Amino acid sequence: MSAAVSFWGDVGVTDGDGWTAWPAPAKLNLSLRITGRRADGYHQLQTVFQLLDWGDTVHLRPRADRGIVRHGMALAGVPEVADLTLLAAHLLRKEAKCAQGVDIRVEKRIPAGAGFGGGSSDAATVLVALDALWHSGLGLDALAVMGRALGADVPVFVHGRSAWAEGVGDALTPLSLPPAWYLLADPGVHVATAAMFAAPELTRHATAATIADFVSGACQDNVFEPVVRRRFPAVDATLNALSRVGQARMTGSGGGCFVAFGDAASAHAAHARLPPGLHSWVAAGAMRPALRDALEAKPLQGRRQEAQGTRF
Repeated sequence: MSAAVSFWGDVGVTDGDGWTAWPAPAKLNLSLRITGRRADGYHQLQTVFQLLDWGDTVHLRPRADRGIVRHGMALAGVPEVADLTLLAAHLLRKEAKCAQGVDIRVEKRIPAGAGFGGGSSDAATVLVALDALWHSGLGLDALAVMGRALGADVPVFVHGRSAWAEGVGDALTPLSLPPAWYLLADPGVHVATAAMFAAPELTRHATAATIADFVSGACQDNVFEPVVRRRFPAVDATLNALSRVGQARMTGSGGGCFVAFGDAASAHAAHARLPPGLHSWVAAGAMRPALRDALEAKPLQGRRQEAQGTRF
C-alpha cells in the first residue's frame, strides 16, 4: 500500500459521515507556446505540465439516489450549471450508466483564473475518484478522453503525472522532471483564458520545439506573458517582484507567477525576501501521482481499486 502524499495527508479515508477526501493538485506550465491554429479554431499548443504537491481537496460522499449536490461555498461567479465538478459527475454517470449520486464539497486553495489549473484538477479528481467509488471501472484512458470535453487541461490531471503536451494540450508524453520547489505568487486578478487566446497581439505561429529543447533550457517561454503583463499591471508588478529572487515566469494564460529552485531551503529563503502584502507561498513539484496514491491507499468498499488501461 502506498503512503499518503505529504501535502494532503490521509486521502481516500472515509470519515464518520461517509465523506472521502481526494487530492486535486495544482499545475505549472514550465513552458507554453502556440505553433498554429486548427481549422476548427482551436490553437495547437506545446507545453510542459509540472504537477505540484499542493492544491485543492475534493470531498465526495456517494448517495443512494441520483442526486448530484454541491455543498459549501460556491466559487465566486461560478453558477452550478458551469461548475466543472458537477459537470464531471453528471458526465461520468451518463457514460458509466450509473444510477448513483454524490455529494461534492471542494476545499479550495488554488486561486481561480490564475493559471494553476484548479477547476480542471477538481473535475479530474471527481472523475477518477467517482470511477472508483461508483465501481464504474472505466479506467484512466477512458476518463481522460471524457475529461477532454470538460477542458483541455483535464486529461493531464486524470493521468496525474507531469508531462509534455501537444495538440490542444491533451496529447501527453510523460516526463520525469527533477526535484524542484516553486515560489508561487498570485497577483489577485482573474485572467480570462478565452480573452487571452483572442488577443490580436498573441503570437500564434511559434517554431515547434521538442522535449530536448525544453530539457536544454532553450524552451522555457510563455507566449501569454507579454500580453498579460501589458493588460494586467498587477501581474507585471508581481513578476518584477519575483525577478529580484530568481527567474520569474508566468503559468498558463495567467496571471499566477513562479520561480523555480533546486531545494526547499532556497525557495523558502527567497520567499522571506519578497515584499509584504504579496500573496505568495512555496510548493514542491509532485514526484508521485497523488490521486493514484489515494486510490491505492484505501480499499474502497472491500476491494482495492486499480487504475486501468493507461500508458502513463
